Amino acid sequence: MDLIARVAKHFEDSAQTKLNAVDMMAAPIAAAIETMTNCLINGGKILACGNGGSAGDAQHFAAELIGRFEAERQELAAIALTTDTSIITAVANDYSFSQIFSRQVRGLGHAGDVLLAISTSGNSANVIEAIKSAHEHDMHVVALTGKGGGLIGDMLRDDDIHLCVPADRTARIQETHLLVIHCLCDGIDALLLGVE
Repeated sequence: MDLIARVAKHFEDSAQTKLNAVDMMAAPIAAAIETMTNCLINGGKILACGNGGSAGDAQHFAAELIGRFEAERQELAAIALTTDTSIITAVANDYSFSQIFSRQVRGLGHAGDVLLAISTSGNSANVIEAIKSAHEHDMHVVALTGKGGGLIGDMLRDDDIHLCVPADRTARIQETHLLVIHCLCDGIDALLLGVE
């Protein structure tokens, strides 16, 4: 086995997936940036959720907003719903795992807030329930998916934003999700700081 060639193929496939996505995703990413920035300017917050690698992405996104991305600025209101093990385990134990995010959305979310719902397959039951709760609370939803969007793609409303990576391989979708998250963070900073 030629491991160097195998590694090189991962780099090539990842780069090609991102290049294939740019025409389809640039406009909805820009719309998501504007929605998120307007939410923050108006005193709202962004709640982020996902499972596994997507949980890590939710935490990464929140960390970039509370801390900083590439420029110094004030803290921005973002919460990863994936980090409180007491809440997650209590809700999973007392209700069901499908409710671990939706109960947090109902408890923390308000009209005008944004839910960043991350699911590589678009079929994560607990992310779907979180979107339902966000809709009930008149929150904006930005869904970050792949594989055609799955059930999440079918349940989004006209005023929601669907950022669906045009790929089927989980690793390539997740790599592109990270790029999208960095685009969101950069765009929010650019709008808030007046960067050209």
